[in-house]
Amino acid sequence: MMNRIKPAEPAFFKQICWVFILICLIQFPSLHAQEIPVSPAIEDTIPKKELGAAAKALDSETDLVIEWHKWFGKKISKAKDTGRVQHSILPAAGYSQQTGFAGIIAASYVFYPKKIDQETQKPSNLLTSITYSQYNQVIFPIQADIWFRKNAYYAVIDWRFLAYPSTTFGLGGKTKLSDGYTINFNYIKLHQSLLKKISKTLYSGIGIFYDHFWNITEELVSPNIVTSFDKYGLTKKSTSAGFALRLLSDTRNNAINASKGAYINIIGRPNFTLLGSDANWNSMLVEVRKYFHFPASSKNVLALWSYNWFTLGKGKPPYFLLPSTGWDDFYNTGRGYIQGRYRGKDMIYLESEYRFDITRNGLIGLVVFANAQSFSSKITKQLRLITPGFGTGLRIKLNKITGANLCIDYGFGLDGSRGISVNLGEVF
Repeated sequence: MMNRIKPAEPAFFKQICWVFILICLIQFPSLHAQEIPVSPAIEDTIPKKELGAAAKALDSETDLVIEWHKWFGKKISKAKDTGRVQHSILPAAGYSQQTGFAGIIAASYVFYPKKIDQETQKPSNLLTSITYSQYNQVIFPIQADIWFRKNAYYAVIDWRFLAYPSTTFGLGGKTKLSDGYTINFNYIKLHQSLLKKISKTLYSGIGIFYDHFWNITEELVSPNIVTSFDKYGLTKKSTSAGFALRLLSDTRNNAINASKGAYINIIGRPNFTLLGSDANWNSMLVEVRKYFHFPASSKNVLALWSYNWFTLGKGKPPYFLLPSTGWDDFYNTGRGYIQGRYRGKDMIYLESEYRFDITRNGLIGLVVFANAQSFSSKITKQLRLITPGFGTGLRIKLNKITGANLCIDYGFGLDGSRGISVNLGEVF
């Protein structure tokens, strides 16, 4: 008999109450205009020149901060231009299938280089938070997007510590929810890259990626059961170290909430024992996002996302670095499924989302989404399957200038999979 962390489905009333608490915690005057904290789901901030133009065009719209002040009869204090540096600290709460309910303290720090034109210079940001979840998980990221003078170079830092009891379901596309059991591990992730500007929207560069897992244990698994992890090669620890070869193109009009343009991210990762890796192996990520108005004359947006994660050659990645549902950098693939629901040597993922307002003032919106994921049969010798997911979500405008939304989604998948997720910023 295997015991696992249940992807808990609390009563609907309890979920709604928790979301209300989240909204209340998030609402501070400092969230308005440029001072909104940037979440891990937000990749950069809109330059001030674009913010000013957008502000003039959005006079007829509102957001939750404005409405909050109206409801309680308070005057809205004008956002102060704090110059080169802005910072925020935010207590909050959240919920996802893999963490259950979680308490969070997040901090953001946005800054510009000295003596630059802030109308063309992209702002840098440093983000960190500490999370403790219902399932005794600890999540501590330090993430930074640093833009150098005239945007000539772009540095990306993604450091994380996880103490992370979670559910795994084995390998391949035919696993069942009943196959899940708890696996516990500690994880240090140290990813850093430096990219050089090639053209106005194209960057390329190199990085160093290091991943170390330790204290890996399968919890309460019967001795007579051989798990997929056992078959793949269960170890108490694993280390992977290698280079990252990167190509990035971004023509989105707004990285927080795009309505047109495209985003292309390609990362090749060769790992070498010479650098401290347990084995030589190679992987590649090819990610493409596309946004356009549909119908063309409306404000409605059709967003498309392709996230493809491949293991190259004959190398063998550690179990936890195999392509897997919900293990993209922002834990967003596979809405409707718990993180780690499917895992294999290669992953092909497609998602579409249709976004539209349901109030004229832009305060409330809705989305409908559908996704499909497929995992290679090379490891498990199973047929390649396409696993669909779908759902709908509520959008509450937190900041009409930046376009940042509070996103509350409910997704459904096969085999009874379903669940709610909450994000600050669009899923993609």
